[in-house]
Amino acid sequence: MDSDSGSDYGDVPNYPRSLPNILITGTPGTGKTTTSEMAAEATGLTHLNVGDLVKTKSLHEGLDTDFDSYILDEDKLIDEMEDMMKPGGKIVDFHTCDIFPERWFDLVIVLRTDNSVLYPRLESRGYNAKKINENMECEIMQVVLEDARESYAEEIVIELQSNSIDEMEENVARIKAWKEQWVIDNAK
Repeated sequence: MDSDSGSDYGDVPNYPRSLPNILITGTPGTGKTTTSEMAAEATGLTHLNVGDLVKTKSLHEGLDTDFDSYILDEDKLIDEMEDMMKPGGKIVDFHTCDIFPERWFDLVIVLRTDNSVLYPRLESRGYNAKKINENMECEIMQVVLEDARESYAEEIVIELQSNSIDEMEENVARIKAWKEQWVIDNAK
């Protein structure tokens, strides 16, 4: 990103946004989709579930049978999402964050969950032991949080706890307040 020009879209001119784009990310089971749906309802922004997009638009290279998940085609995904992201107003929900261009987001929220809460959530999804263990290790090692901190400006990355419905509701209230302030600060 060209630091002098703000939201630079490479070879095309800047696209000013009247609404922000927010990324909600975290290890599987941290409440990304629930929080994103609640935040979209509270803010009027559009929820974009990347996992669903990958499935419906076949933005993958097949199935990884060990982890029972699709092998993401990052180039196809980014190409598919580029025009969606330009006007703003999106809450993007995905477990990986470092594949997305920095210019897309005004706020990156990394949801974190205690292992005593996360393990039963993953188990209830029917994940196999290998998939549960890998996701638990990722949460313990703060993999998604570190990826977000390495991929985006420090001031836009926020870590939030997501262990209960009460915490999710508090997080949504924070997102709503942040969005309202962003609109005021960026009014043309």
